Amino acid sequence: MAWAVLVLSGMLETVWAIALHRSAGLSRPIPSVTFVVSLALSMAGLAYALRTVPVGTGYVVWVGIGAVGTAVIGMVALGEPATLPRLICLLLVVAGVVGLKVFH
Repeated sequence: MAWAVLVLSGMLETVWAIALHRSAGLSRPIPSVTFVVSLALSMAGLAYALRTVPVGTGYVVWVGIGAVGTAVIGMVALGEPATLPRLICLLLVVAGVVGLKVFH
C-alpha cells in the first residue's frame, strides 16, 4: 500500500509543479488552489509512505516520478524541446528510480 501511495504522491508532484507554472506566480486563482491542494496531498502521501519505505529510496522515487512527469508534460503539452539528449537523461532518471526500488 505504501508504494502505491508513494507513486500517486509522485504523480501529484507533477500536478502541483504544472499548476504552479500555470498560476503565473500564484496570481491566478484556480491554478493556485490546484497547486496548494495537490502539494498538500502529495506531501501527505509522501509522509504516509515514509512510515514503511526507507526515506532515501522513498524520496528519490517521489522526486523522480514528479521530475520525469513534469518534464514529459513540458515536452508534450508546453512546447519544451524533446531532444534526444533530454530523452536519454529522462531514461537515466527512470533507470535510477527503478534501480532504487529493485535494490532497496
